[in-house]
Amino acid sequence: MVRRYVLFLFGLYVNSLGIALTTRANLGTSPITSVPYVLSIRFPLSLGMFTLFFSLLLIAIQLIILGKRFPKQFLLQLPVIPIFSLFIDLSMALFWFVDPQTYPAKVCSLLLGCLVLGFGVFIEVAANVVMLPGECTVKAISTRWNTNFGKTKVAVDVTMAATAAVLGLLLFHTLTGVREGTFISALLVGTIARLFGKLIGEPVQGMLKSRQLSQA
Repeated sequence: MVRRYVLFLFGLYVNSLGIALTTRANLGTSPITSVPYVLSIRFPLSLGMFTLFFSLLLIAIQLIILGKRFPKQFLLQLPVIPIFSLFIDLSMALFWFVDPQTYPAKVCSLLLGCLVLGFGVFIEVAANVVMLPGECTVKAISTRWNTNFGKTKVAVDVTMAATAAVLGLLLFHTLTGVREGTFISALLVGTIARLFGKLIGEPVQGMLKSRQLSQA
């Protein structure tokens, strides 16, 4: 089990690297990060800090949706949130030099970020210990109203991107933080994660199972 948590933390950090690269591309960040990103542009708090606050808001929404049906394992989100927020700020600082000036360079940074983010998502899913607040919110909605998880995730992503767009219009009187990169990442990241699952999913799971057997 320890190896699963170590793998999850590794995936979490890789996830943050992908978020930093997509954000630095200046073509709009991923839907789950879009609201914190817009707020971080306007107010003097980091992207990681706004991600922390936004994640707490999502947990509150989960509690409202599920009520007494709120599963105890969802509480594992609480210790993960500050770690993930710290990772995001560290990754943003690490890639301070990424500032593409031409559109092709921006697209390259975005695509590289999507690739890294997709790999991070794959690692998190493979670890199978806890979901991040975005996925837990989707799970809460699909559980409460018995909807398809995949379709619900698309709806939640669109809602987050639309919310970020409205915030950008209210705060800056122009579309800020949500661009073509937001929708490209929404389409690519899940596909890339599934591709990694097909390519190396079995070896990763085999490694985790062999470790469990050796400890038995």
